[in-house]
Amino acid sequence: MNFNPLTALFIILLGFTPIAHALDKKPVLNLTIAKKMADACEANQAELGYRKINIAIVDNGANLILFRRQNDAFLGSIDIAISKAKSSASFPFPTRLIAEIVYGKDGKPGRVPGLAHSKDVVAFAGGLPITSKDGVLLGAIGVSGASADEDEICAQAAIDAVASELE
Repeated sequence: MNFNPLTALFIILLGFTPIAHALDKKPVLNLTIAKKMADACEANQAELGYRKINIAIVDNGANLILFRRQNDAFLGSIDIAISKAKSSASFPFPTRLIAEIVYGKDGKPGRVPGLAHSKDVVAFAGGLPITSKDGVLLGAIGVSGASADEDEICAQAAIDAVASELE
């Protein structure tokens, strides 16, 4: 039997077609969507009137896609917003839940208090994971500068604004 390199290439390419198709359908959080999220977050801040904010959006590997700082937002909140986003991408939970895991709730101690000492882990509200309609982690958003509750409200407004685009 003779080896035909073209036949071998055809067989190989035929075998990779489903993989290539699956990659085409893999949900992705891109800069266009991140900009819409940041715009929605800023609109929420303006509507509700809380302090100026910093907004960070990362992909599912905790790599920064977008960072935006409103005029007069606290400079110290820059790193906090980025860390909130990274925390929610790394552990795929809201940072409010990470706080409960670290510090506990309702008088009960936290299950993993040492987590508070990990680099870039933030254990208070304002960071939310971003998932597709099918529950696939796409990334996360972190907001900082207002109260923790307001930061979380803003982050949720950003996610809500693009929910129909998160396939």
